[in-house]
Amino acid sequence: MRARSIRGAGAVAMAAATAVAASACSAPGDGDSGAKDSAVVGIAYEPETLSPLLGYGKDGNSKIFDGLLTHDADMKLKPALAAELPKVADGGKTYTYKLRKGVKFSDGKPFSAKDVVFTYETILDKKTNNASKTELDAVKSVEAKGEDTVVFHLKYPYAPFAERTVLPIAPEHVAGKQDVNTGAFTTKPIGTGPYELVKWSKGEKLTFKANPGYWGGAPKVKNFTMAIIKDDDIRATRLDAGELDGAILPPNLAKKYKSDSGKNTYAAKTFDYRVVTLPSGNKVAGDTDIRRALDVGVNRKAMVDSILYGEGKEAYGPVPTDSPWFTKGTERKFDADKAKKILDDAGWKPGKDGIRAKDGVQAKFPLWYLSGDKLRQDHALAYASDAKKIGVKVEVQSGTWEVIEPRMPKDAVLAGGGSPADPDFDQYTLLKSSLAGDGFNNMAHYDNAKVDKALEDARKSGDHAERQAAYDTIQRELVKNPGYTFLTHIDHLYVVDKKFGDLSTQVEPHDHGLASGPWWNVEDWQPKK
Repeated sequence: MRARSIRGAGAVAMAAATAVAASACSAPGDGDSGAKDSAVVGIAYEPETLSPLLGYGKDGNSKIFDGLLTHDADMKLKPALAAELPKVADGGKTYTYKLRKGVKFSDGKPFSAKDVVFTYETILDKKTNNASKTELDAVKSVEAKGEDTVVFHLKYPYAPFAERTVLPIAPEHVAGKQDVNTGAFTTKPIGTGPYELVKWSKGEKLTFKANPGYWGGAPKVKNFTMAIIKDDDIRATRLDAGELDGAILPPNLAKKYKSDSGKNTYAAKTFDYRVVTLPSGNKVAGDTDIRRALDVGVNRKAMVDSILYGEGKEAYGPVPTDSPWFTKGTERKFDADKAKKILDDAGWKPGKDGIRAKDGVQAKFPLWYLSGDKLRQDHALAYASDAKKIGVKVEVQSGTWEVIEPRMPKDAVLAGGGSPADPDFDQYTLLKSSLAGDGFNNMAHYDNAKVDKALEDARKSGDHAERQAAYDTIQRELVKNPGYTFLTHIDHLYVVDKKFGDLSTQVEPHDHGLASGPWWNVEDWQPKK
């Protein structure tokens, strides 16, 4: 799946962006760094689309749009286009939203219930190329009752449904008159959000201006630019040169700013993990004993210490160890001797070169990572080094997603994912066997009947204890047959000029830099005079 995929997206699927030259600056009037009412921030990836009908902003903080609900700093739901939190009835199968009155789209046209119905019905339409539509599987129908009330009827009591309604609302009077997949709305959107898009220079920057008629009040930061800078070092160089007011940086580059008197450093806790996909279509990576050996034969703590500089934690699955959804006892202790024994017992015997083989097949497979992504590169190399010590040869290669995607059924990938709102949001698309081969969903082509049943049980139950038991089952099954080797959960590090005051971060999903970071609420910033 492309939206919030384990390849590196989230509020929207993220495509590899072209690096901006170190000398490049934002053009005057495009939110140039240094102006009191402007901010320029450096991010690593750009969206593939700006249409919420195709997945953009589906987890909130889209800037151009609003959802019915949004999140506060503590990730608690609060009203946005809805005037209040929904009323839930019919055993959790009916959600009724009263809408905020007087809201207008940035083109001056009024927002109403019909726009909400249009948005959800369009996403669920089979003709719409939105790979995240399975996330709305529970929706049976959406109806408008007058101009200011929307009622969702669900097929089953989907416990986290309210979290799904942070999804941005598109204007029917614009998007409804275009081809949903190819129309101009995908790059020139109109919404009700705090900012309007001025220009999207693909591979370079997204430029926004404040929406003066925003229902929440006109933002003090009038011009906001997201500079798309794929290369970590160039992002840091531009920050040093004063061309950026803020940036997301990897730990090795962010650490030097902690003593900078003019900048604040922020560490956002996340559900973002790095993981190696072990595709079942590969004779070695798909072998259960190889998978189990790698699961205990990789040194996760060393990765946290040496790659993340302690800014993160060891990962044993999609759920972080400090989450209430984590199943205690499923931690895997690093034990290279145990890994070797698993392989010995399974008949994977070392050859003269130290690489194991079985039935004429050598224990080796390729591992791809996204070009220019230093964290993924470092994780991939560390994984390959640990694998070699137990007799498995992992051949590390880099490429763009266009190169990597066709190879995913048979080649391993250093991927990422994670969503804090609810375990269903990440695990269903990560592990459900029926989604294998559907874009970036289930990249490992993982197929486990017990996991499939538990995913459905957890999704369709409104009882917390039943859901917890189902996710416990999933996490224990991943110990027995790990279709992925989870490595680390990563804290996101940001550096921002102190002129914007003390900012906050949320608990973040895998998607970082675009909709997250200290600029999750840039519309509320109060720049110092």
